[in-house]
Amino acid sequence: MDGNGRWARARNFPVMAGHRAGAEAVRRCVRGAINHGVRYLTLYAFSSENWRRTPQEVGDLTTLLRFYLRHKVAELHREGVRLVVIGDVGRFESSLRDEISRAEKLTARNTRLTMVLALSYGARADITRAARLMAEAAIRGDLDITQANENDLARFLQTHQFPDPDLVVRTSGERRLSNFLLWESAYAELAFLDVLWPDFNEEHFAALMADFERRERRFGGRVEHRTVAP
Repeated sequence: MDGNGRWARARNFPVMAGHRAGAEAVRRCVRGAINHGVRYLTLYAFSSENWRRTPQEVGDLTTLLRFYLRHKVAELHREGVRLVVIGDVGRFESSLRDEISRAEKLTARNTRLTMVLALSYGARADITRAARLMAEAAIRGDLDITQANENDLARFLQTHQFPDPDLVVRTSGERRLSNFLLWESAYAELAFLDVLWPDFNEEHFAALMADFERRERRFGGRVEHRTVAP
């Protein structure tokens, strides 16, 4: 979800205003997913690299995240949305981790849409963690490493409980994956939009779905449910 800062600077607003507008775009994206029958929506909200930003911006982002977890999760719950967080959340302060846990527990039984929020997430770090856990399982004798395959490693990824994404969307004119779902996106369709994330709306979502329907996917088995990962 890229372009919050550029959106704000183009309007002579503080960067925080762009992040607030981006949070509203999330709500529109969730509505679009529900309206189009998408079952899994993964949002790259805060990357492991985002910790390199200024303390002021990191603080603003975490404050905004805490606000939405505290005051907006009830809306997701009413819509039947299950919230799951992936990433190295241990880097956040305990009060924010508590808000994340509360939101996950509140929405745990919802089935209309699973919204996966990637926070302090990096795909390379997750693959490295999975490899380490896989090695530890082999040392314990729980896994025959000589027979290990891709599925064995995948079950140690934080995304193991979700299907791989069918479609990965990048906004704001960027043309790269930037360390997002690298393993899981091996056969995903890719879409790159020039629109800045705060301007993303349900019409953009509908256009993405229409474009996806026209694509011919040349591989064997397909996942049961369509998934989207902006």
